[in-house]
Amino acid sequence: MATIALNRPSVRNAQRPAMWAAMAQFLASLDDAVRIVVVRGNGGTFSAGLDLALLDPAQVDQEGSLVAIVQKSDQEIVDQIGDYQQAFALLADPKFISIAAVNGHAIGAGFQLALACDQRIATEDAQFCMKEPALGLVPDLGGTKPLVEAVGYGRALEICASARMVKAAEAHCIGLVQSVVPPHALDDAVTAAVRSLTAHGPSAVRAIKALLQQAPHRGSEEQRLGERMAQVDQLRELATRHR
Repeated sequence: MATIALNRPSVRNAQRPAMWAAMAQFLASLDDAVRIVVVRGNGGTFSAGLDLALLDPAQVDQEGSLVAIVQKSDQEIVDQIGDYQQAFALLADPKFISIAAVNGHAIGAGFQLALACDQRIATEDAQFCMKEPALGLVPDLGGTKPLVEAVGYGRALEICASARMVKAAEAHCIGLVQSVVPPHALDDAVTAAVRSLTAHGPSAVRAIKALLQQAPHRGSEEQRLGERMAQVDQLRELATRHR
């Protein structure tokens, strides 16, 4: 198991491009033996989202300034945001299962980081918010697709357009999180999830994750073909182990 812990508690783990680059580098370097990646925030909250200092015109010279980025061409901006998205995209890698352990607030980029994970375990006091529209922005760290997949288009639109807080109980009810636990029980809940998700061999679980990821984009026959092809690999591996 590997753990990514956001560690800027003085600013409620507000995120900056340097953090995304570090996360991407870490995730890309993981050994195939790692089956679980847990993402959490230190200091009592998951993440308050984007560091708003990056939107301050008075701090335009700082690395990652979103005020400075608009001086670039459209393609350069698109490419820059693409770099920022890498850490979030890598959490979907089929070779491991990612779990967001969400306590306190998951706002904006924090919400999108939780959405990038395969599983979300939240404490009873956790709250989620897609804050970007309130700042005149759109979610651009890969969060729109998993949000729609989790709650459906209509609910996703309402959550984003209103930029309202979604409390843990509602998040569980609408499928945003898989379980809600008391704050003191978060570590135990994560441990139990890790034990459950690694109870069986890694090869089959990785193949299943890949199949489930591909299912929304395939027709029924294409998905059935994908299952058959994945099973060939599993049968051959099984036969090899029993020789």
